[in-house]
Amino acid sequence: MLLIKLGKFNKAEEVYDILIDQAITNQEKAHIYHQLGWTTDAQGKYADAIAFYTQAIEIKQVIFSPNDAGLAASYTGIGLAYDKMDDYLNALSSHQKAIEIYEQSSPSNNPHLATSYDNIGVVYSKIGDHSNALLFHQKALKIRQKILPNNHPDFADSYNNIGLLYDNMGDYASALTFHRKALEIYQKTLPSDHPNLGTSHNNIGLVYFKMNDHPNALSFYERALDIQLCSLSKNHPNIRSLRKNIELIKKKI
Repeated sequence: MLLIKLGKFNKAEEVYDILIDQAITNQEKAHIYHQLGWTTDAQGKYADAIAFYTQAIEIKQVIFSPNDAGLAASYTGIGLAYDKMDDYLNALSSHQKAIEIYEQSSPSNNPHLATSYDNIGVVYSKIGDHSNALLFHQKALKIRQKILPNNHPDFADSYNNIGLLYDNMGDYASALTFHRKALEIYQKTLPSDHPNLGTSHNNIGLVYFKMNDHPNALSFYERALDIQLCSLSKNHPNIRSLRKNIELIKKKI
């Protein structure tokens, strides 16, 4: 849906709330519940997102085969929501379910499999298992190098995730290199107010903050806030976090 691609998640949720009442078939209902999971997750309503994805899965388990890619997509959504809630055990479990389905039902160069590898790599990074994190991020990057043009946004996802890994490992120079690669691709391929651009600026700001380069950190955080406010509510967790970080840096300068 165009509204989602443009990052207009609040409006997209309003549309899907109307469509779910008009849905006739189970397949339509499953699709709309999945999309509602996506839009509520993007607004920071993670428990709601998990509930919607779960509703989608319950329907898909009835109408699809156990290895249908649609099931994997909803498990992925649940994994991402649990990740953002810092529930890493459930995040790992959900991402693993998605990977198992994709590995059994799709070719080895499936872009969705690459995304799932990246997702589970992020969780491994957050729990300090850097070797597994790097392994899965490299698997994702290898698939993308085979099937995508060099400036595809999915490459930016890979670079962003590897940047986060190096950040967690304390290798800030490498983290900046990969985050800047991600930002460059996003700037070429996405609207200027897309949330992914805000995320990239935030990631770079965080690295500069850890390097005690407060002027650069402030610059990137403020740009991230401007972008995120285009699509997120003022009470979104990302907005609150950015405002807190900006105030913290201003006290240090």
